[in-house]
Amino acid sequence: MSTIAVTGASGKTGRVVVADLLAHGHDVVAVDIVAGPADRERMAVLGAPLLCADLTDYGQAVDALRDVDAVVHLANIPAPGLFPAAHTLNTNLAMNNNVFLAAAHNKLSRVVWASSETTLGLPFDTPPRYAPVDEDHYPYPTSTYALSKTASETTAGHIAGWSGIPFVALRLSNVHVEADYRLIPGYWSDPHARKWNLWGYVDARDVALACRLALTADIGGAPSFVVAAADTIMNRPSADLLAEVFPGVRLTRELGTYETLLSIDRARDALGYIPAHSWRGVLEHDA
Repeated sequence: MSTIAVTGASGKTGRVVVADLLAHGHDVVAVDIVAGPADRERMAVLGAPLLCADLTDYGQAVDALRDVDAVVHLANIPAPGLFPAAHTLNTNLAMNNNVFLAAAHNKLSRVVWASSETTLGLPFDTPPRYAPVDEDHYPYPTSTYALSKTASETTAGHIAGWSGIPFVALRLSNVHVEADYRLIPGYWSDPHARKWNLWGYVDARDVALACRLALTADIGGAPSFVVAAADTIMNRPSADLLAEVFPGVRLTRELGTYETLLSIDRARDALGYIPAHSWRGVLEHDA
């Protein structure tokens, strides 16, 4: 098995990705700018050394990826509105550019990295052109966070072409862990409250699955894939939600009752991605 660097390893998603890779026989080098005692202890329990590195510095990025075979790059400011807009754009671009160039410098076998559903037009203050929204509903950044991901997808495509290294972008939906599921019933009374991403979400364990599959899938270049749960976060049929909140948006095909409106068809076909986790089983079990 290979040695994988996971950047952003101390984050909510990163911890789950590290644990999944270790459970499937990979060695992992956990990389994060946050490396306090609790973070180091958590990674030590998992069995991955934690390297503190500031990936906005190219030299540190090169060193962090020096002795690994591939990288799962999750480190970024994770959402709009957390920092001033220009800081979000500049910081994410610096991290992504440095990791991508360091991967090429060190001749890694693959780069898997976290792009975002926001590149597709979120928040949908302007209704989507069609649904389910797929990879072709791009590029439509409406924030500097989304722009940082859109620009990085372009950069990844060029560096993949120069280096011959496959770069796989995962356009992640709103990541949930089981502790987040208890909040979901609070969304049901107002379908407009979660319209901003067409009521989408994804379990962190399914993100880990997508990352692991993307590391070995038989693909080249710099493809991008929507990664979401198989269902929505709502307890109402998806077609009914769309008709009420976005009445002018056409459906391109018939939907399953609670099927996601963020299409995961291409991730399924190219990566073998079939999400295994849903809030429904958890809340029903708790009840």
